[in-house]
Amino acid sequence: MEFTRQKKAYNLFSRYKNNPILTPENWPYPVNAVFNPAAAKVDSQTLLLIRVEDMRGFSHLTAARSADGFTNWQIDPAPTMEADQNSREEKWGLEDPRIVWLEEQKQFAITYTSFSEGGPVISLAITKNFRTFARLGGLLPPEDKDACLFPRRFRGRFALIHRPIVRGEAHIWISFSPDLKHWGDHRALIKARHAYWDCHRVGLACQPIETEYGWLLFYHGVRMTTAGAIYRMGLALLDLEEPWKVLRRSDEWILGPRAPYERIGDVGGVVFPTGAVIDEKTNNLHLYYGAADCTIAVATAKLSDLTDYIMSCPEN
Repeated sequence: MEFTRQKKAYNLFSRYKNNPILTPENWPYPVNAVFNPAAAKVDSQTLLLIRVEDMRGFSHLTAARSADGFTNWQIDPAPTMEADQNSREEKWGLEDPRIVWLEEQKQFAITYTSFSEGGPVISLAITKNFRTFARLGGLLPPEDKDACLFPRRFRGRFALIHRPIVRGEAHIWISFSPDLKHWGDHRALIKARHAYWDCHRVGLACQPIETEYGWLLFYHGVRMTTAGAIYRMGLALLDLEEPWKVLRRSDEWILGPRAPYERIGDVGGVVFPTGAVIDEKTNNLHLYYGAADCTIAVATAKLSDLTDYIMSCPEN
């Protein structure tokens, strides 16, 4: 049974045959790399809000849109969100966004990492159209990354997944707020595991996905080797109404660097998912990820296979 489950984990996702789907060569202006995109369905299209690294090494965010989520991407001709050079919070760029639709506000919430004088900070912006943005500023002190809101409140409070560095340790935390400004009730949620594939660092991958069994939480795990770090993706299941409770967690990774475009790049051996959308016609999940910190790729899985798999994992 254990062998069957591990074999299934290895084959949950299928890489798109024409990966990578977006590269620096596709860009309408000179850039070094395009990677780590947030994803959302907007006006029946797949929208990616992409981290773009310029030739100075600083990053900004640019939107790209596609009718099928695989081809014919329409890329904004100029950066969609740039760092505010007059802000200490965004002094050295914007990175790694995640998107959720806040039904209560009827707007999209974008959490992203901005690089301040004190280190990486989680920041929040609100938008209805991905043309204009209301920036709400930093949410928590540095050093903190890999953040996303849940799309609804729990017991009257918003919930935020994030990855602070505490005592030099990099675990996934959850925090709560009544107003998206004041945060507290901080709790460690998923910790790095000694000797496992995710033994050195863990952090949120794409936005939490709601299912009948609970919230699917995709996360990246890092293992340091003599050849450098390897970034892979695992899966956990959180309680629907009490998301600070981890119900199940995969022992093995479910997506790791294997293809040449994932192994060779500015940072080789990296699969870094940051966005997902669900095709309502097929019930397939489209997972968008940065490959080797250079390009963007997509892999697909049946949502039912993902829930079947995580429900086969031992209870936490």
